[in-house]
Amino acid sequence: MHTHPDFDAVVVGSGPNGLAAAITLQHAGLSVLLLEAKKTVGGGMRTAELTLPGFRHDICSAIHPMGVNSPFFRQLPLSDFGLTYIEPPIAAAHPFDNGTAALLRHSILETAHGLGIDAEAYTRLVAPIRERWADIEASVLGPLTLHPRLLNIMSFGLKALMPAEWLANALFRGEAARGLFAGMAAHSLLPLNQLTTSAIGLVLMTQAHLKGWPMPKGGSQAIADALAGYFVSLGGKIETGIRVKSLRQLPLARAVLFDLTPTQLLNIAGHRLSALYRWQLKRYRHGAGVFKVDYALDGPVPFKNESCGHAGTVHVGGTLAEIAAAERAVARGQHPERPFVLLAQQSRFDPTRAPAGKHTAWAYCHVPNGSTVDMTAAIERQIERFAPGFRDRVLARHTLNTADLEHYNPNYRGGDINGGRADLTQLFTRPALRASPYRTSARGLYLCSSSTPPGGGVHGLCGYHAAQQALRDEFPAHFQLNNHDKHAPYALSRWPERTDDSGHRLARPV
Repeated sequence: MHTHPDFDAVVVGSGPNGLAAAITLQHAGLSVLLLEAKKTVGGGMRTAELTLPGFRHDICSAIHPMGVNSPFFRQLPLSDFGLTYIEPPIAAAHPFDNGTAALLRHSILETAHGLGIDAEAYTRLVAPIRERWADIEASVLGPLTLHPRLLNIMSFGLKALMPAEWLANALFRGEAARGLFAGMAAHSLLPLNQLTTSAIGLVLMTQAHLKGWPMPKGGSQAIADALAGYFVSLGGKIETGIRVKSLRQLPLARAVLFDLTPTQLLNIAGHRLSALYRWQLKRYRHGAGVFKVDYALDGPVPFKNESCGHAGTVHVGGTLAEIAAAERAVARGQHPERPFVLLAQQSRFDPTRAPAGKHTAWAYCHVPNGSTVDMTAAIERQIERFAPGFRDRVLARHTLNTADLEHYNPNYRGGDINGGRADLTQLFTRPALRASPYRTSARGLYLCSSSTPPGGGVHGLCGYHAAQQALRDEFPAHFQLNNHDKHAPYALSRWPERTDDSGHRLARPV
């Protein structure tokens, strides 16, 4: 591709983490090349007309609580590059067979009020986490570190380690609160009787009470386009349509960062890695997969509970016991008859997603890794259970099984959208137990994908932390300048341009 060292660093892969890594390095004063295999950047942040003309569907990620509140993304002027978030009146709804629904709202008090006998218990659980979130996010949204305000996060940490099924039964007496928490924790793609499954539930509920669960206007592609636009405005270069299969394809650079899975890293750079590190990567485990359906609809989803129509996300699965049973079945390699379904209805709040009077729906359920079973009927039975007449409004469908998802994005190994199983043994040590999870065993090669801490989600923090590690190792002068303020660890400050007396630009120190 290139025959001379035009760049200080190269980033392979343009998902949220690849873009975050590229921005961090370019912002520090380096020259950075970002390579993407497909024709457009974005990874899991893409939007397309999958069903009928005029119906715009998010191919993978859809709702972005961690995007709008990412401690890295919120430092960037992404609104200047076209990114606008829309926050639905209700972050998430969880309907039940009796016609009621638990509603996750921006207000803790309003959410708690709807949980009846568990109002006080919910407030006691969530309010301290929101209050101390600044300390908590610094310790959980990156590599494992000992935080100076350990006492502030200890309560959260102890609850986060608990199995969600146990914690929900211990804290709550009613099915509304238990079911709501189960739906949140099921985003982990783990059985709810496993340790650490409470962590994702607590984080997601807290995000709703901080900045909501918004969606980007126009689709998830808007996030990718804004990040790419900002990167290019800093002087970065993007080349698309280039699938990297060998290190020989890359220009000479001091640092190469891979927004890829361990398997892909082995295929590209295995010969450069130590035998021990290769062994560790080969042992890396991927989690459950997903089966996804996108719908073009003749009208909104006809939920029995009208409040569900005001929620950007609806968790369709019933009680805690039902959701826990479904997730255990998936872990055993089975396909539950009543799967837990995550449903987003962006067109209710963003008219750019569908023609006037029409709507879209975005839904998926968990399946065993590598499954090719068609779960369309099972998903629709679950939706019909809480929204009778849903099928009558379907104009067209588009489905993706785990093989389709992996073909679309090779980072989704076997349909695993989280970049690897997020259980206790891989939560902070992904992809291998090392002093830094972002360094490989080869000097200058780094992993920056969701297979590193803090894992899956559109937040860019895996890329940010990997880029910080590369700066520390390979470009110490740039690292020191960009990390002078320890009270604002995610803030960016550019390397100042320097010129001689004649106005010619001086070289950057390395």
